[in-house]
Amino acid sequence: MSDDKISVFAAGVYRKLGEIPRGKVATYGVLARALGCGSPRAVGQALRANPHAPQVPCHRVVRIDGSLGGYQGEERGAAIQRKQQLLREEGVIFLKDGRVDLASSGFEFPG
Repeated sequence: MSDDKISVFAAGVYRKLGEIPRGKVATYGVLARALGCGSPRAVGQALRANPHAPQVPCHRVVRIDGSLGGYQGEERGAAIQRKQQLLREEGVIFLKDGRVDLASSGFEFPG
C-alpha cells in the first residue's frame, strides 16, 4: 500500500504509535481513546494495514488482557512469534502465560 492510499484515520493511528516508547505497550482501547475514537476495532484494522511495520511500531499494541492480538494480519504462527520477539527485544515484560505484564509494561497516553 502506498502512502497516498493510507486513510487519514490510519495516518493518525500511525503518528500516535510513535508516542509509545520502547519497552512499553498500549492496548487497542487505550490507543483508541487517545485518538478520540470509540472503536478499538477500527484501530486494529488500521494497524493490520500498517505498511511500515516495524518502523511504525504497531507491535506495541496488545489486547486489554495483555494477550498479543494480531500482527501483520495474523493472530498466530510466525507473525505473532515475531511480535513477541520484537517486544522482548525492547524489554517488555511477559507473564508466565505469555501475556504482557501490563502493570510493568503498560503505557497510558498523557492527558
